[in-house]
Amino acid sequence: MSDDRLIVAMDVPNALQGLKLADELGDAVSFYKIGLGMLTGGGLALANELKEERGKRIFLDMKLFDIGATVEAAVRGLAQFNLDFLTVHGDPHVVRAAKEGASGKDMKILAVTILTSMDREDLDAGLIKAGDMPDLVSERAATAFNAGADGVIASPQEAAMIRALPEADGRLIVTPGVRPSGAALGDQKRVATPAAAIGDGADHIVVGRPIWQSEDPRAAAEAVLAEIRAH
Repeated sequence: MSDDRLIVAMDVPNALQGLKLADELGDAVSFYKIGLGMLTGGGLALANELKEERGKRIFLDMKLFDIGATVEAAVRGLAQFNLDFLTVHGDPHVVRAAKEGASGKDMKILAVTILTSMDREDLDAGLIKAGDMPDLVSERAATAFNAGADGVIASPQEAAMIRALPEADGRLIVTPGVRPSGAALGDQKRVATPAAAIGDGADHIVVGRPIWQSEDPRAAAEAVLAEIRAH
């Protein structure tokens, strides 16, 4: 039986390969993430088919950022697909606009705090204010919650700190940067195992390459689920 705490990232080149992966995973996986990289490869069509034809939950990972009116219009357009999660950057004006665009729909707006591929050196290069990464992520999460975000995206290393925030009560924490025991880190810098992420307060974990690059994706997904359930 599937467990929607696991979200499988479909970071494959196009919708055809996405459907092939969904066929291989079958009923072991009920929740998929479709990101910006597949947008020109039929990502929205894939999202719609998985949602409407196969009954899957869908997390559309667009990380929208623009002026408020543009974000609101984009989210209103995406909300018509009845998807489950949509990401925007956690700046307050973006979150507020996204919530307005999603008004009347069940789609949850998740705010990105700081990308899990980034470390303090990357923040310095981007002229982001000084401070320890966990403190900045926590502050950004609280700001996004106050702006109306239904949840946040944060690395598993900051999940416990965010979960402890008063503003986080009743909100979602979704953690990419999760790697099963023994898996390669890839381009992620702030990672944890599935059990650790869930134990620290994450509602959902996102796992991509360790599953879809596996010779047996279903077995890889089931191993991640076993790690979650063993917590």
